[in-house]
Amino acid sequence: MNKDQYLRMMEQTGEEIDWKRIPPDIEDFPSMVHRAINIYNNLGDRVYSDVGFTGKDYTNLKFMYEAEGVETLYEKEIIFDFLRFFEKEAIDESQRQIKASYDKIKKK
Repeated sequence: MNKDQYLRMMEQTGEEIDWKRIPPDIEDFPSMVHRAINIYNNLGDRVYSDVGFTGKDYTNLKFMYEAEGVETLYEKEIIFDFLRFFEKEAIDESQRQIKASYDKIKKK
């Protein structure tokens, strides 16, 4: 659910808007998060047919930092933390999908 959907839902149900419960939009995040997302999306994926997504290829990370204007060590460390978080979530999702496919095949 995004912000617009939440606001429409509150309008339709007549409930009072709880601003603390509104899901954030991408614009609500600081520019460093935007840069981390751009870098993450531009890094290559490491995917293997038998195990799925295993993570990002960080070979070009230095060039991605330059392209996004990330200069200080502090910014690089924070963005790298975001990258690792995004990567962990993607790996976990890949593993869930593989397990669901395996369980589906096993039931047949």
